[in-house]
Amino acid sequence: MTEFRLESVQCLSPAGLHTMAYKEWGDPQNPKVLVCVHGVTRISDDFDNLAREMCGDYRVVCPDVVGRGRSGWLKDPQHYQLPQYVSDMVTLLARLNADTVHWFGTSMGGLIGMGLSSLTDSPVRKLILNDIGPTLNPAALTRIGDYLGQDVRFDTFEEAAQYIRDISTPFGPHSDSEWRKLAADVLRQDKDGKWIRHYDLRLSVPFKSATPESAKIGEAMLWAAYDAIRCPTLLVRGAESDLVTPEVARLMSERGPKAELVEIEGVGHAPTFMHADQIAIARKFLLAD
Repeated sequence: MTEFRLESVQCLSPAGLHTMAYKEWGDPQNPKVLVCVHGVTRISDDFDNLAREMCGDYRVVCPDVVGRGRSGWLKDPQHYQLPQYVSDMVTLLARLNADTVHWFGTSMGGLIGMGLSSLTDSPVRKLILNDIGPTLNPAALTRIGDYLGQDVRFDTFEEAAQYIRDISTPFGPHSDSEWRKLAADVLRQDKDGKWIRHYDLRLSVPFKSATPESAKIGEAMLWAAYDAIRCPTLLVRGAESDLVTPEVARLMSERGPKAELVEIEGVGHAPTFMHADQIAIARKFLLAD
């Protein structure tokens, strides 16, 4: 029996329709729904270990955010931004017929969760933010933006996998087989047999069009969203993260939902939650009364 089901839902952008794929684990009739959303260059498969562990308690739903993995691409790349992603998740929740959900968001997935959780009558009842906050270190954003749009192609899977491993070093220690999965999940072959990344390279367009002024406005909007969150919130920070500084983590524990803070030693941006000790952190928070 297959552990998960591959499904999809049709969503709308200002430029037309697109498809968002998602993996669904557990009893499809379970009213307890956990939505897990990945980072900017990752995929729903990142949550396979977490979903396998949690699907006895939840219907676990892991989407590929538009432009990534099994999902379609947007006609206008300027819409690869949070308002579109939040809108797509509202459509997904309608498809799931989920009145309330718990949310686990890594990096970009956490920003999407913040946006949805901040809305009046939000369906989010518990929120885990995995190494993400309203203020993002500009140097780290530059690092991410630099490789986001690079058209890298490799002759062999081994070369491509080494590239993914090199850029993913901040994930912390993993076994060779875990690194292989982390690479295989985000690589595919093109029509010429070259190994390439799984996403629309035009994701980099909004990054490149950002200005210091727009970044400042965006940060203010994210803090306003964070301050509007009313549900219990857990912030997981990689102790060596270059994206969420200790000062930002402290502020997040003092304002808005006053997030509970857990730091994971030996990890930067971002913890993968592939390992039992990290999964236990999420499980404890999500299942507590």
